[in-house]
Amino acid sequence: MPANSFGNRRRGGLGSMLKGRLMIALLMIGFAVVSYFMSTKTEVNPITGEKQRIALTVDQEIAMGLQAAPSMAAQHGGLFNSDEHQRQINLIGDRLVANSRAAEGGYPYDFHLLADRTTVNAFALPGGQIFMTAALWAQLGEAAEAHQRQTGQDWYEDCIAGVLGHEIGHVVARHSSQQMAKSKLTRGISTAVIMAGGNGGGQMGAMIGQLINTKYGREDEHESDKLGIGFMVKSGYNPEALILVMKVLKAAGGGARPPEFLSTHPSSENRIKLIEQEIARLRNKSG
Repeated sequence: MPANSFGNRRRGGLGSMLKGRLMIALLMIGFAVVSYFMSTKTEVNPITGEKQRIALTVDQEIAMGLQAAPSMAAQHGGLFNSDEHQRQINLIGDRLVANSRAAEGGYPYDFHLLADRTTVNAFALPGGQIFMTAALWAQLGEAAEAHQRQTGQDWYEDCIAGVLGHEIGHVVARHSSQQMAKSKLTRGISTAVIMAGGNGGGQMGAMIGQLINTKYGREDEHESDKLGIGFMVKSGYNPEALILVMKVLKAAGGGARPPEFLSTHPSSENRIKLIEQEIARLRNKSG
């Protein structure tokens, strides 16, 4: 037997194994693509004009949001115990919807103020369930008071409108349904990479899925900022208050955050720049 025959057989075995893994990965990718197109559909969003691939109907989004709303509230200590504060958030949210194209989406919007005094956050569930924490509400109030002392301008309601308008933007743009559709594809691709890569594939597959999803996340945030600004303008709120909101969120987040390319939310500096550009565009258009 030649001295290197064992090595040749070993290399041949490894080559066959790699080819087998690659074939399985290609089949899995093909299955993921077929499953993606079979379980989702393409629609043109009537409000954004965007052609998007979605996984849920409007009725399914509404049902999902209503079902999840109680548990989401419970995770933040329940609802804030103040009829006056709840009345305020309802008035601002309803004004944004009534005076803009957000009313055309067919969603029954509900605005909730959560009792959480430590988490500075706001979020939207599919179908129009929108939440803001008491911590964010309080910090926006403090920032608005400071701004009023400096400029004489009362931006308190405008700041709240900036947050709610952004979250309404997520709802009407159907970002949740779009993300669910995309996740069907990215999960399949990530799994295929894991199969093809052997021991080191798991980390690579997870990284690929994360990079794809964070890219979509940043695009969604930019789109919601633009939609929210439009809703504010249509409803008579000052859109520049959204810049103050961004500064509040930046201060609340501190310096501990991942690089922007691995973050679902764009950096505050980039968001502020894009917000300023959108405000200028709308003002030039109206002028």
